[in-house]
Amino acid sequence: MATMESLIGLVNRIQRACTVLGDHGGGGMSLWEALPSVAVVGGQSSGKSSVLESVVGRDFLPRGSGIVTRRPLVLQLHKIEGQSEYAEFLHIPKKKFADFAAVRKEISDETDRITGQTKQISNIPIQLSIYSPNVVNLTLIDLPGLTKVAVEGQSESIVQDIELMVRSYVEKPNCIILAISPANQDIATSDAIKLAREVDPSGERTFGVVTKLDLMDKGTNALDVLEGRSYRLQHPWVGIVNRSQADINKNVDMIIARQKEREYFENSPEYGHLAHKMGAEYLAKLLSQHLEQVIRQRIPSIISLINKTVDELNAELDRIGRPIGVDGGAQLYIILEMCRAFERIFKEHLDGGRPGGDKIYGVFDHQLPAAMKKLPLDRHLSISNVKKVITEADGYQPHLIAPEQGYRRLIDGSLGYFKGPAEASVDAVHFVLKELVRKSMAACEELKRFPTLQTDIATAANESLERFRDESRKTVLRLVEMESSYLTVEFFRKLQMEGEKNQNPNQKEPSPKDSQNIDRYTDQHFRKIGSNVSGYVSMVCDTLKNTVPKAVVHCQVLQAKKSLLNRYYAQVGRREKEQLGKMLDEDPSLMAKRESIAKKLELYKSARDEIDSVAWK
Repeated sequence: MATMESLIGLVNRIQRACTVLGDHGGGGMSLWEALPSVAVVGGQSSGKSSVLESVVGRDFLPRGSGIVTRRPLVLQLHKIEGQSEYAEFLHIPKKKFADFAAVRKEISDETDRITGQTKQISNIPIQLSIYSPNVVNLTLIDLPGLTKVAVEGQSESIVQDIELMVRSYVEKPNCIILAISPANQDIATSDAIKLAREVDPSGERTFGVVTKLDLMDKGTNALDVLEGRSYRLQHPWVGIVNRSQADINKNVDMIIARQKEREYFENSPEYGHLAHKMGAEYLAKLLSQHLEQVIRQRIPSIISLINKTVDELNAELDRIGRPIGVDGGAQLYIILEMCRAFERIFKEHLDGGRPGGDKIYGVFDHQLPAAMKKLPLDRHLSISNVKKVITEADGYQPHLIAPEQGYRRLIDGSLGYFKGPAEASVDAVHFVLKELVRKSMAACEELKRFPTLQTDIATAANESLERFRDESRKTVLRLVEMESSYLTVEFFRKLQMEGEKNQNPNQKEPSPKDSQNIDRYTDQHFRKIGSNVSGYVSMVCDTLKNTVPKAVVHCQVLQAKKSLLNRYYAQVGRREKEQLGKMLDEDPSLMAKRESIAKKLELYKSARDEIDSVAWK
């Protein structure tokens, strides 16, 4: 069975580890917030500091006017036997303070280190451990006093800032609220009770403390409050008699002050029957027992949180990548793995596993036909241009039977227009492939940790695409030139045979009297030539609609799919260890993130080990 000391000590050790790693709550479910704690809440001049000093049995808190506590003070009390008492700060490890006046000064100085010489507040806690035979094992968090008015040197928002900080602690379900209220003030107007009522309406987490009982007006008392009639809580109210200002000025020993407090309650006609449940010593024991009980109840949920967080942190480390080895072989292996991961994603884009590859088909199915349709073939094969080309092609000797050279020149000129759409298809596919490289790079989580390698791979991939584009452009231009180089004679033979079949055998040669129609006949002749050429060009157009995509896919798409990084692999294989190390130069922000996750993982694992070492069941 775990002892109270071991359970509270367990939470103290975990809490200190949390503070070292910067985990002190402030958003999300952190380990700090899962740990049970006692938060001390009260208005200014409520006697909050005096209660804490009475519990500790030492003067150690800064005093003064206005807001003195400007950072949370995590006060961990450790009961020791047979040793001199001393204090330690987490921010000054291994330095023991036997002089508690020096403790007070260090709290002030450490507050100023964060907030400066201003009167502003900070949510970064100061962690103080006190080892003494005069304390019980207990952890208290002293919070800035609630106030209603900003004083000189403070921002107008200080009132709200303090309330928000205090509320961020006390609204957590694992927080035990120690609400301090002065007896000479109506409990209904107590800042601490008002806040506790909001965050803990059932009073299940709240302990009420009434201070300054000895300063009440004659004939009045606080029995209605202490006996739970004014405001009922699920835990008993505790009365405290603080040292007077005169005792503080005379530096009256706290142990003597405790004795005087006991005598006050024992000899009081109003509170004598409650004397065994009053005073700072009783309060400390009550809180310590309750804290131990809450810790015991919360251990299973803390273990569950730790195990869940450890799994999440390990998964996050796997996602962003574990630290890389310094061995050259290990570095080369990681580089090749990153390359393969990128290539795998790139292929998924092309094959339809990821979006983007379908745009290549759009080039062939929409852009290429649309570009061919817009070619100025009608203008090129207009009667006037046909007549001009035919006439010029014959030179000084008119053609005898058919304008052979004219046909060839008209066809060659028409087919030359197809070079534009063919090259445009190559460029359009090249643009899609470059975009897929960019998308693949962005989707490759493994590569994000190595910006230099990421840039190298992207450069190598784009250089390969440039080479594939050049080869593809040469190929599609050859296809167009091949169509010009050798005409399909069969097409024109079929035209001639069809013309002879359609000719009327009774038709006579034109007579001299029809010479006036010679110009009309000539136009018809040229129109027919233009029609024949247009038919042939359409046939070639249909062919190129099929062959250009084949060439582009063969020269660009398939090459990108099969050998995008082939040259890069060869280059990397020849690089020295030092060069490989530079390629694996990680993004500093990612390195910082990994370090943060690793530290947090270490915290949670050590917390789990701490819990396992205590037989709390």
